Amino acid sequence: MSDTQTQSAKAAPRRPQPAQEVESVTIRFAGDSGDGIQLTGMQFTTSTALAGNDLSTLPDYPAEIRAPVGTLPGVSGYQIHFSSREVLTPGDAPDVLVAMNPAALKANIKDLKKGGILIVNTDAFTAANLTKVQYAKSPLEDGSLSDFRVISVELSRMTGNALAGLALTKVQVERCKNFFALGMMYWLYDRPMEATLNWIEKKFKKTALLVEANQKALHAGNAYAETAEIFGAHYSVRKAPIAPGVYRNITGNEATALGMIAASQKSGLDLWLGTYPITPASDILHELCKHKEFGVKTFQAEDEIAAIGSAIGASFAGHLAATSTSGPGVALKSEAIGLAVMTELPLVIIDVQRGGPSTGLPTKTEQADLLQAMYGRNGECPVPILAPATPAECFSMAYEASRLAIKYMTPVFLLSDGYLANGSEPWLIPDADKLAAFEFPTLPEADKYKPYLRDERTLARPWAAPGLSGYEHRLGGLEKQDVTGNVSYDPDNHERMVRLRAAKVNKIAQDIPATQILGAKKGKVLVIGWGSTYGAITAAARNAQARGQSVSSIHLRHLNPLPPDLGDIISQFEHVLIPEMNMGQLLKIIRAKFAINAVGLNKIKGQPFKIAEVETGIDALAGGGRN
Repeated sequence: MSDTQTQSAKAAPRRPQPAQEVESVTIRFAGDSGDGIQLTGMQFTTSTALAGNDLSTLPDYPAEIRAPVGTLPGVSGYQIHFSSREVLTPGDAPDVLVAMNPAALKANIKDLKKGGILIVNTDAFTAANLTKVQYAKSPLEDGSLSDFRVISVELSRMTGNALAGLALTKVQVERCKNFFALGMMYWLYDRPMEATLNWIEKKFKKTALLVEANQKALHAGNAYAETAEIFGAHYSVRKAPIAPGVYRNITGNEATALGMIAASQKSGLDLWLGTYPITPASDILHELCKHKEFGVKTFQAEDEIAAIGSAIGASFAGHLAATSTSGPGVALKSEAIGLAVMTELPLVIIDVQRGGPSTGLPTKTEQADLLQAMYGRNGECPVPILAPATPAECFSMAYEASRLAIKYMTPVFLLSDGYLANGSEPWLIPDADKLAAFEFPTLPEADKYKPYLRDERTLARPWAAPGLSGYEHRLGGLEKQDVTGNVSYDPDNHERMVRLRAAKVNKIAQDIPATQILGAKKGKVLVIGWGSTYGAITAAARNAQARGQSVSSIHLRHLNPLPPDLGDIISQFEHVLIPEMNMGQLLKIIRAKFAINAVGLNKIKGQPFKIAEVETGIDALAGGGRN
């Protein structure tokens, strides 16, 4: 080639590489908390939502607040599954793993699909960092990563080169490397960068230098991925077919908070949240604090007992009252929950479940509080229990818990969990006018008022707020005389009141809609789930049906009382499988209630079910298996 031809070739613009279309992708970002992993994942999620894909996320936080840098206890992760079709779970295994250091690699490499893309920050693979996680030799050199497409990137150095000339400290430059990595991923999966650029503008608006630095790092990563051709190809995912409407990406905790606000607005009652911060429920408090313009009152108490005490007091005063916590907090609140049952006051008890017992796994998910919610109080002390199935559904179930609490004058448990609380998905913002109306217990004329005079349809007692002339009354934890509410030690009255309180909870069954069955109404295997197992169970049941197996599934949102049609549904199937993230708590309830030999599928690892795990459980009962 002549010199002229060489110069011409160099001057010719590089043709844009066409994107290869794929149906779905699962990506996991992993590194130290200081690497901005959660921020990176959330920005990728926002961009993906704006691109029109359906998605589901799984943030994975370290339990140690300040674990030593580069160690396994300090690894933070964020997984996102996005697709051109409906997404039910954050994905069984990532197609791409972005590992910021050796600890992130060691903690996550076992989950990466064979042949998957592994992007590693080689600058972090120093002798000291390798020693921290007991790597005798760098896995980048010993052949142990041969099953994966390894993309080695000097993230720290390249970020530094991109930001050369800016008056930044070494630490400030290092903190921008997550945006360099994010820019690479935006190119790899054809994601728009505008939302992140705008976010940087707003986040660092008081420091123009940081706006410039982070935006430069994002652009530099994107340009590097395109020009260096390190991936060989990049990919696009079409928009998912989504029902028309206004959507936003939402976490379960955000949805719970907004559901409570909607209930407050619809009922005309000011909302009171009495709470004590606890992982993974604290974000409900954080979200509600932002909305004081809606009459929301939030109280961060000195402990869990004071928190629920304030909520009971607020309910007595005529507020829509709630308290939020996790399993350890429920244990501390148990006596006060009994007081709310005895006084028959409306109260929403939000339990965002986590691994236990004791402090347990504070940042990991579990479904192990069902029996605590059902029976964890002294005496005969029944409480209705509801459980959302998805992050977005936390809105509707928080709203429904509030509605039932007021209609039936009772405390109501709302069982969320860490996966629902921190995970996110697109949420179709509902029409406020179509939300169910609130029904209040009838308040009789003052001369006919008695504190425990009951509505025949609901068995709810009247709710008279302090200050109403003629409605003066007293409440407390001692047994009440029927109708009058006076203290009573009469044994016959005690039995009557115990049975009345239980009958009132059972009356809620009349508000439970017909159970929806995924699949045939009769067959070989019925899979019953509750809470956050919904996505894995639904996907596994659909896969089994596609293979020709006789499998159906139902998902329970009402756990006490159970749906009135549940017994009839169960009777139509040969086998019942109940997947739970516990040792079989709903399993015990179903076996006792319906006298059937249901089979449990139990996982207690602090992680949600994978679709494949549920499919294996189905195969064991349905026969036939998979090819």
